[in-house]
Amino acid sequence: MKGLVTVLLLCVSSTVFSQTNFQGKAIYQSKTTIDPNFGGRQLSEERKKQVLQRMKSMLEKTYVLNFNRSKSIYKEEEKLEAPGTNKGFRFGGFTGGGTIYKDFKERKLLESTEFFGKKFLISENREQPTWELGEETKQIGDYTCFKATMVKKATDFDWGNLRRRGRATKVKRDTSTVKKVTKNLEVPKEVLVTAWYTPEIPVSSGPGNYWGLPGLILEINEGRTTILCSEIIMNSSEKAEIKEPIKGKKITREKYNKVVKEKMEEMRERFRNRRGDRGGRNFR
Repeated sequence: MKGLVTVLLLCVSSTVFSQTNFQGKAIYQSKTTIDPNFGGRQLSEERKKQVLQRMKSMLEKTYVLNFNRSKSIYKEEEKLEAPGTNKGFRFGGFTGGGTIYKDFKERKLLESTEFFGKKFLISENREQPTWELGEETKQIGDYTCFKATMVKKATDFDWGNLRRRGRATKVKRDTSTVKKVTKNLEVPKEVLVTAWYTPEIPVSSGPGNYWGLPGLILEINEGRTTILCSEIIMNSSEKAEIKEPIKGKKITREKYNKVVKEKMEEMRERFRNRRGDRGGRNFR
């Protein structure tokens, strides 16, 4: 029955989709809950608050997705900085603020991003995502949305899913489902992703790297992170340009992940050395 409903919605929305100047804009808000015990006993309560606040500013943002029949571009909304703040600051040097371009027909994804002062242009040739379509529905704004899920592999630097490692106990922990990032932090090897999409806007796109459903994705739940659409504007008189990003060093996703991982290990080693230096001075 739900499959029939989906088909009917696609038929109804085909009128909108077939318009000559079809284009839309969706505004998304991201929110990530952070483990309050992040950092464990190594950080003072004051320092922990500072770190959590910085992570919050890094993870909670507003994004804009402009789309047409076959392409979309997704980027962080620029905001005016408060007087006295560092405009280019991001937690731990991860400047981010990237742009994600998708071509649905060509199954092409390009991400332009900045990492420790260097610009990268990450390319991916995407296979069709293995979504499992469900029958559950819910209303998001004026749109009827359907549920879809998939399980994806997590990376070692998936900040939204970082968690403190469990304290050692006599009970043997199942380490097959997690990756150790540092002595105190770990991420799951796999993450369940839940998407809510609406066939009323038959565009196979969504926030971040997500796409491949028979309708625009209005909500994504991944681990501790939720990305929710707060506004949709269809066929505005002001048309946004949807062009491939061209700035940055061209690199594959796999190689970029390797660069990030190596930088994280370098930072961790520097942190250990600084702690060792401070410890040495304390004994003098």
